[in-house]
Amino acid sequence: MAAKVWLVGAGPGDPELLTLKAVRALGEAEVVLIDDLVNSAVLEHCPNARVIPVGKRGGCRSTPQAFIHRLMARYARQGLCVVRLKGGDPCIFGRGKEEADWLAARGIEVELVNGITAGLAGATQCGISLTHRGVARGVTLVTAHTLDESSLQWRALANTGTTLVVYMGVARLEQVQSGLLDGGLPASTPVAMIENASLPQQRECRTTLGEMAAHALTFELKSPAILVIGEVAAQAAVSVLEHTA
Repeated sequence: MAAKVWLVGAGPGDPELLTLKAVRALGEAEVVLIDDLVNSAVLEHCPNARVIPVGKRGGCRSTPQAFIHRLMARYARQGLCVVRLKGGDPCIFGRGKEEADWLAARGIEVELVNGITAGLAGATQCGISLTHRGVARGVTLVTAHTLDESSLQWRALANTGTTLVVYMGVARLEQVQSGLLDGGLPASTPVAMIENASLPQQRECRTTLGEMAAHALTFELKSPAILVIGEVAAQAAVSVLEHTA
């Protein structure tokens, strides 16, 4: 059997947000390497697979990336169907391209399967349209955690005119805040801080850029969380009305 690895996005947490292609890949899987942020409920789609946790969480002990590479290659070369199951989308701050290139360089077939990213799902469930017509002309996804710990170009980000969605920003809230304020974004800019996007325990805190860090402390914001920064973050949650005939 030809060696192959599926790099699958499990979405933000809600197991019903899996794509049909992700479900098919899991159904064929014999080995699943699963990240910490993946909801274990999705494993019902691969009841016969060997499941190996390979968690990588900021501030916690993580599985070395080189070890994950070797595991994928080892099982694929045994002719097994391997799924590398990642939270969100494998190519949105998920190292999917890195892993795909590493495997391809060793002659192992790879297929990437998109997943819904937390920034989109969390915003939607809070009634926020990231590119609402007449309010935001685009959306910029950024991570507050850079590989070399260098500072982002906050002034450039502040002047994009787009909604900013910041991933992995809980530990760097003050840096995000000061960077954008110094870059010229008004203190009154609306912000939504969304924790555990799409899960039953999802929480949100609406605030402004000027008060973001202080309100995060009061709210006791914890990772995983995303920040939605821009005028769209002032949008109210959608209310569902019951209509009777």
